[in-house]
Amino acid sequence: MNTRLTWICHGATAASRKALFPLDEPLEDKAAEEAGRMTALPQADRIVTSPALRARQTATALGLDAQIEQRLADCDNGRWAGRPIAAIGTEEPENLMAWMSDPEAAPHGGDSFLGLRTRVAGWMDEQSTLGGHVIAVTHAPIIRTAIAHVLQAPLPSFWLVDVEPLVVVRMTSNGQRWSLRL
Repeated sequence: MNTRLTWICHGATAASRKALFPLDEPLEDKAAEEAGRMTALPQADRIVTSPALRARQTATALGLDAQIEQRLADCDNGRWAGRPIAAIGTEEPENLMAWMSDPEAAPHGGDSFLGLRTRVAGWMDEQSTLGGHVIAVTHAPIIRTAIAHVLQAPLPSFWLVDVEPLVVVRMTSNGQRWSLRL
């Protein structure tokens, strides 16, 4: 069974502009306008979005009637949520380095990258059994995790993929394996 998966990263927020670990913040006004000007998306059998406000607002700006999918929620940053990444690097350099280099580490009390990959890969595997075309509006960490999963790359490669706001990433599955479609 063939499946097409179109990932869309939500638009820019104050947290993304200021390099903060995100909270559940809204889109910037300009981001909603930019999403509204994006090229029309192809028809889809299923349209889903992260439960986060910024993802739901992006789906609305795109004119998509999306169902909330909890497994596409952003990475849980635990006690670091809302804080500047630079401040964490200064105050807790060992913890930040452990989180970035050890896939099982979660010193902030949130998601480890292994847990994130398990969640995202499980959702993707379910989609490949359903077939059809799926559009998913979610977050950069979720899309980066999906890319690492498809490429069967080591989890630290997560940090080598830059996913910009409103980027569209396409993948396909033949029911046995996923492929990145460029």
